[in-house]
Amino acid sequence: MFYLVAFLLQCFPLAMGQYDICKSWVTTDDGPSWEFYACQPKAMRMKDYVTVRVDPAGITCGDPPERFCTHENPYLCSDECDASNPDLAHPPKLMFDSEDEGLATYWQSVTWRRYPEPLLANITLSWNKSIELTDDIVITFEYGRPTIMMLEKSLDNGRTWHPYQYYADDCMEAFSMPARRVRDLSTTSANRVLCTEEYSRWAGSKKEKNVRFEVRDRFAIFAGPDLKNTDNLYTRLESAKGLKDFFTITDLRMRLLRPALGGTYVQRENLYKYFYAVSNIEVTGRCKCNLHANLCTFKEGSLQCECEHNTTGQDCGKCKKNFRSRSWRAGSYLPLPNGSPNACAAAGSAFGNCECYGHSNRCSYIDFLNVVTCVSCKHNTRGQHCQHCRLGFYRNSSAELDDENVCLECNCNQIGSMHDRCNETGYCECKEGATGPKCDDCLPNYYWRQGCFPNVCDDELLLCQNGGTCYQNQRCICPVGFKGVLCEQSRCEVDKKDCDGARSARGSLSTILLGALALQLRGWVDL
Repeated sequence: MFYLVAFLLQCFPLAMGQYDICKSWVTTDDGPSWEFYACQPKAMRMKDYVTVRVDPAGITCGDPPERFCTHENPYLCSDECDASNPDLAHPPKLMFDSEDEGLATYWQSVTWRRYPEPLLANITLSWNKSIELTDDIVITFEYGRPTIMMLEKSLDNGRTWHPYQYYADDCMEAFSMPARRVRDLSTTSANRVLCTEEYSRWAGSKKEKNVRFEVRDRFAIFAGPDLKNTDNLYTRLESAKGLKDFFTITDLRMRLLRPALGGTYVQRENLYKYFYAVSNIEVTGRCKCNLHANLCTFKEGSLQCECEHNTTGQDCGKCKKNFRSRSWRAGSYLPLPNGSPNACAAAGSAFGNCECYGHSNRCSYIDFLNVVTCVSCKHNTRGQHCQHCRLGFYRNSSAELDDENVCLECNCNQIGSMHDRCNETGYCECKEGATGPKCDDCLPNYYWRQGCFPNVCDDELLLCQNGGTCYQNQRCICPVGFKGVLCEQSRCEVDKKDCDGARSARGSLSTILLGALALQLRGWVDL
């Protein structure tokens, strides 16, 4: 009975929710088989799986302990932050803890005691996994919202960052951008990065605490104010260029640029009331599984898609080993309502007889050689089975042959290398004097100046002589009376004119000195 119930649950109609299941067991004239659907995990609170980093070092209050005030009582500075006392500490983890009713716990920065030096803080949230936002990001500030801040996103685990939204009490002054509201955007500008003044003007810390990144308002542009027209939303997510990626992140970063002022200007006589305090960050989303999974679990410290459709990987981003008869593709929301699973297929079809490791979806039969070869290899690969790298690229030893990043660019320095090709470990062939994997450095006794050149002088072997000094290993700066590459030649020995000039100068100097001495002696005689 248990197995029957489980079977019925697996095959429950999709009417219970869009893209909830990945497959169902169906019976056709050809017999029973699995029918696949595009599928995705349910949305969840992503802050339960996040790691947080706050920088720069020393921005968190309490080390050393310090007093702070509030805008409500700006001259009653009886509050204290002390990192060594659990009751008075405000570490970053308090942005994500569960709070008892009526008692807010929060991370807090140092006060603005170094004004007018800017008080800057970065709060970085990382998931080590691609996630898709499904609801607003809500950041709750205690003691006032920042007057200037910005939100940034990363799609590559923090290697590169892109602006997500700007916040300021005066957008034009802070970011040279006009203030806009998300609800005023159109279907063609739903993924525009804008600046809003809605969350930065002083309204009193007791009244307004939240700063939002409005995901629902952007969805409403397509699905209507009540988000009931989800079919149109899914259609737009699939068809509008860049829209799906706009709501996809691996990391978020809040850059806090100026704290709440509690007025129109900074009161220099009491800087202890200016600081940042964040009590909660809510991020709601789902694991990005490329529409190949409806479950996402937390394993070994990170989220992992439970992949279907013969796919594998953290994001279901490639086909399983024996299911690579055609290139991997993400699932699609279209056609509605079940979408296209684009499942990976097992070998056995006509194309399956030729292995291209997912870098080509076409083969060609060469009659006079009696071989089948892959055509138009992608991902910088080449060869009969797309198993080699193109010239100028080398094999990524940490990637499998079917990985899109199996071939990495050599990136040889154009000046220091012989050509743009490298060996199998990524090392380029360097010109004389150049060194390093990319030939962008110089060997000892060489210096860089649009290429590597031998040192003219140095502080060890090629010493400047006769008191000369070595300038950037390129030339000796010689004292008066000497010349040559290493100041090794006397000007008198090389050029008689120089020698005569030097004697004349010395004679003139002697005459002046003798004359001055004679005048001084005459003065003594007169006395």
